Amino acid sequence: MSTAPSSSTATDKPHHHRHHFRFHLPHLHLSSVFGNDWFALKAEAFARFFGTPVFLVIQSIIVGGWIILNILGISHFDVYPFILLNLAFSLQAAYAAPLILLAQTRQADRDKAHADADAQHREAVSVASGQQQAAIALQTAQLLELMHQNTELSRVIHRLSERIEVLTLEMHNHLIAERQEKQG
Repeated sequence: MSTAPSSSTATDKPHHHRHHFRFHLPHLHLSSVFGNDWFALKAEAFARFFGTPVFLVIQSIIVGGWIILNILGISHFDVYPFILLNLAFSLQAAYAAPLILLAQTRQADRDKAHADADAQHREAVSVASGQQQAAIALQTAQLLELMHQNTELSRVIHRLSERIEVLTLEMHNHLIAERQEKQG
């Protein structure tokens, strides 16, 4: 896509919306450190699920049920001190920590790419703003010069109008004087 500014016609508006993220385009070729394959995407989604209230409620219900079943003697697969439960928590932590780090690393990569694109966008806006201010200053100077020239032309026209009036009166007086001489 071109980075040249376009005119603001109605036909350019759809192009303008597509062009809004033009500073993000150079970063599209960057892949995440862990890739964008099925495993990386599912691992990141699973790591994000660890921090949700749904996960915490479900885990709390399972753990509570596990403890109640074993304390009341309904089941004897993991009696107090709940070694199997501790092993399950250790296994969960062993997988959760790297998955959370993976999700954070991928998010940091995205944040950095977006920050770079946003910085480029702000720089482009700053340059465009400077160019617009320079153009406005030039137009203002041209308008002031035109106003000065207009004022000067108005003065010249006023002096010429006064001179024409004087000459017209002189001509009128001269013609009246000639007519009176011919009649008299």
